[in-house]
Amino acid sequence: MEKIINEDILIEELVEFLPASVSYLSRKGIKCIACGEPIWGTLEEAAIEKGFGREEIEGFVRDLNSLTGE
Repeated sequence: MEKIINEDILIEELVEFLPASVSYLSRKGIKCIACGEPIWGTLEEAAIEKGFGREEIEGFVRDLNSLTGE
């Protein structure tokens, strides 16, 4: 079964599952790695902390899911 990324995915799990997510989210201003380790919390929590709203978070989820097919 293929993994589907959603806003509730833990950053640690996302980084392990899709390493390309680190550079994608970094370009959006969302830090995933601190001191060589994934940050705590979910994708949604990290995005809200940076001031992103619901529509933007849904866009991140769509983009990240599309990266899994590359």
